[in-house]
Amino acid sequence: MTTSQTQKSNQNTFVDESLPRWDLTDFYDSIKDPKIQEDLAHAMSLAKNFCQSYEKKFTPNGSLTGSWKGEDLYKALQEYENIDELLGKLISYGYLSFATNVNNPPVLQFFQMIQEQVTNISSNLIFFTLELNQIEDEALKKAYQDSADLTKYSPWVDNIRLFRPHQLSADLEKLLHEKSVTGRSAWIRLFEETLAGMKFSLMNKEMTLAEVLNLLSNKDAGARQSAAQALSEGLTRNASILTLVTNTLAKDKEIEDNWRQYPHPVAARNLSNQVEDEVIEALASAVKGSYSRLSHRYYALKAKWLGLKKLEYWDRNAPLPEAEDNLIPWKDAQDIVLNAYQNFHPEMAQIGRKFFDQPWIDAPSQSGKESGAFSHPTVPNVHPYILLNYHGKLRDVMTLAHELGHGIHQVLAAKQGFLLSATPLTIAETASVFGEMLTFKALLAKTTTPLQKRSLLASKVDDMINTVVRQIAFFEFERTLHQKRRTGELTTDDIGAIWIETQKEALGDAVNLDPLVRPYWGYISHFIHAPFYVYAYAFGDCLVNSLYSVYESQYPNFSNLYIDLLKAGGTKRYGELLEPFGLNAKDPAFWQKGLNVISALIDELEQLS
Repeated sequence: MTTSQTQKSNQNTFVDESLPRWDLTDFYDSIKDPKIQEDLAHAMSLAKNFCQSYEKKFTPNGSLTGSWKGEDLYKALQEYENIDELLGKLISYGYLSFATNVNNPPVLQFFQMIQEQVTNISSNLIFFTLELNQIEDEALKKAYQDSADLTKYSPWVDNIRLFRPHQLSADLEKLLHEKSVTGRSAWIRLFEETLAGMKFSLMNKEMTLAEVLNLLSNKDAGARQSAAQALSEGLTRNASILTLVTNTLAKDKEIEDNWRQYPHPVAARNLSNQVEDEVIEALASAVKGSYSRLSHRYYALKAKWLGLKKLEYWDRNAPLPEAEDNLIPWKDAQDIVLNAYQNFHPEMAQIGRKFFDQPWIDAPSQSGKESGAFSHPTVPNVHPYILLNYHGKLRDVMTLAHELGHGIHQVLAAKQGFLLSATPLTIAETASVFGEMLTFKALLAKTTTPLQKRSLLASKVDDMINTVVRQIAFFEFERTLHQKRRTGELTTDDIGAIWIETQKEALGDAVNLDPLVRPYWGYISHFIHAPFYVYAYAFGDCLVNSLYSVYESQYPNFSNLYIDLLKAGGTKRYGELLEPFGLNAKDPAFWQKGLNVISALIDELEQLS
């Protein structure tokens, strides 16, 4: 990896020749690798044999009822995990190939083939989780007593059994599963291809969505407004497709929720996150109740700093006038983040460094690549991969810290095995937001003047409001949209009205909601990929604020306890994970503690002003 770079900040461009591209050959040599077809055939053989060996064996009327032992179930779970991991490897490779080649026809064809084949193979496995839920409680309890090995899988089995009231018949479950590639998955693919194919005419060039979104945090007000105009025009041109996708997937969710008898649209997400409805209601209520002392107050302050009566919507993430506009080379960003992790715990830096030493990160922003950023865990016998759209800004450094937090967490949790390594979104976002906080604190310690400190604090508050207030506003947008969709299809104007209403409540009178922003709901991919995912960001941020306060109090052995939290993967629920730190997220005051941290930073900014 070289460190040479060319930077042209006055042209709002960033070129760094050291930006890494990932190499997916840890999976397969290419999409034409014969090993892919071999693995697909092997997985199909294993899945059919598994079905023949275990279908109806553990149910009350099964052939092993009364005679099967804990070791029988343990052996079945091992086989199931091995097959599932092989399928996970195949689908991860297909998706990661797609993520940087969204408009490449051979790659699109390959990804669709992988999805269809994996869906076909996994249809043979659907019976297993359904029949796990038919095992009587006493029989399962006895199986755990008989087999110490089986208890390893008890957290995963217990989580599966949470869904017992909502499972359908085996035939219906199989039908829904097999139709997913022509249903939900197909609509998500259409959405991604539409976004990736968008081109925005701006500054005498054709820009991608990621490049336009990057300009919304540009120091130049004219550049921000031009980007906002271009974004609005591009989304409006594609509004019919985006509206159709949104309506279809919302209706699809309603139909399945009704069949599964979920009491409200958020219930399935809460269950998968292993969090009680009342906890999420308490979080949302606490954030909404704090709008006035957080976002409303902060944006009024920011308008004054920028010399404006009101902020335009596209000014929310503008840097302050005194902010340095030097672009940050990739090598510097790497050092900033790794040093922050090193100062907290050497093991985290050691794992994090692997992502840079090995080709596990894809950083450049380019046409045909998904916008945004993610860390994909893949499977334990490979490793995570991180996708970024790096533009050299401080916010990009924080995004790197965020995604690397995910990646380190995924590496540490992988030791639990494929079934037990996955964590609920709420805890997953805790690891990433904690990484951001480490990096922010490291940068803050290096500031030498009040103006530098104010600029950095403002940047952090921008991010925290985006993570907490904005995401709860997104959550309320989704709730309203899904509720209204149940009475009939929504027009583009209907959805835009919901967007404006929820944004206005969250942002307050200090932010002008120009009609330009009405279609901005259209590029938020979480609404399409994972309904109600967004509250996990607010959950994670508030939790991290409380957790970091414990750390700063010099809590004994904190860093090692935190590493243990990450290593636990999906073997413990959030209550168990927080107990060693003396925290209880079910306490109504818990969320206020996290929100108070943001409020205190705004207090400090007021004093610096």
